[in-house]
Amino acid sequence: MINFFEEAKNYEEQIIKDRRHLHKHPEVGFDLPHTQKYIQERLDEMEIPYTSCGTVPDEVREKYIKAGFSSQENCTGVIATIGHGTPCILLRADMDALPIQEEVEVDFKSQLENKMHACGHDSHVAMLLGAAQLLKNHEEDLKGTVKLFFQPGEEWGFGSKLMIDDGALENPKVDVAFGIHIMPDQQAGTLSVSKGTLTQAMDTYIVDIKGNGGHSSQPHKTVDANMIMNQLYTSLNLLFTREAAPDQNVTFSIGAMNGGTVTNVIPDKGVLSGNMRSYDQKTRDYLCERIPEMIDYVVKAWRGEYSITDFHTPTTYNNPKFVDEITPLLQEVMGDENIVDNGVMSGSEDFSYISQEVPSAFVVLGTGEEGAPPVHNPRMFQNEDIFKYGAALHANVAMGWLHSQSEN
Repeated sequence: MINFFEEAKNYEEQIIKDRRHLHKHPEVGFDLPHTQKYIQERLDEMEIPYTSCGTVPDEVREKYIKAGFSSQENCTGVIATIGHGTPCILLRADMDALPIQEEVEVDFKSQLENKMHACGHDSHVAMLLGAAQLLKNHEEDLKGTVKLFFQPGEEWGFGSKLMIDDGALENPKVDVAFGIHIMPDQQAGTLSVSKGTLTQAMDTYIVDIKGNGGHSSQPHKTVDANMIMNQLYTSLNLLFTREAAPDQNVTFSIGAMNGGTVTNVIPDKGVLSGNMRSYDQKTRDYLCERIPEMIDYVVKAWRGEYSITDFHTPTTYNNPKFVDEITPLLQEVMGDENIVDNGVMSGSEDFSYISQEVPSAFVVLGTGEEGAPPVHNPRMFQNEDIFKYGAALHANVAMGWLHSQSEN
């Protein structure tokens, strides 16, 4: 039996080197040419075949521009394969950074202003590259195919979907998927494993309101875009208090309201931006129907016009059967005493698109300590000693699950 954790120790220096290189050169969004090139060069060194994956349709690019994101025409995903035949297990690492100015003084601090790997995606890539080496070393022992899924655009909530739409789950067809997310405010060396719904769905609505501006002394001659926004703010926040059950943990937040420039001019236009987060699919489906209805009723009641730009990221679902199948493999690496269940996560995660397509498991690896700066914080810092565990987890799950299927 292969002890992947002991073997991963031999590659720990390289795993940390990969992570630090990516940390120094963060890229944001779908188009990550430097990151893609680095991953491809490392795969070349390991003699692992790969293809580029992902396209950005014009309508998607235009939606993101309208929402205030930069224009990006390329999706620089990478798909690599080790082994051959069926079944096929997918191992996923996201690889994009955040528009945050790093405040941690380390030798490998981000070299780019207002860009930082503040969510650990640099370590996700490094751990999966480490796993790639471990699995390549034992490729002849694989009872099927391991597909490595390096994806951009997770922070934009759509990178995995762009790759799926470009055929990432086909040729060979993926049967199950596994992913790891680090957590710097979870005790280093612990692994949180949950069944069922893990992350929130996120449904975003940007409402462009068109009124008819005029002088503040003559409001009867105007259609007040600011007043419509105010009515929408109230109506949308009240919707969830009366049409979602109290035990459903639904939240709705208006993050931005923009309209007008001076006190004595009633504005022509306004923009209201908000998002809903939820766990239950039935509740989510219902409210996703009601939100556009509410927007339509309120705006038209005050004689305005509008358009909606919307984005939708589903829940990440951990398939209970698959979680049960791989839990012994996780224990072999972490030790049973270090497997915990911290329950659902309050954020969203676009591994969700994968988990909606195939049985999946998404686990959380502690790389710090309780009370430490969390992800998306400019002072986020990780214990690099833990990364070898991530590489071993990926490799052990892939090898062990494929072997178990060959015995069935």
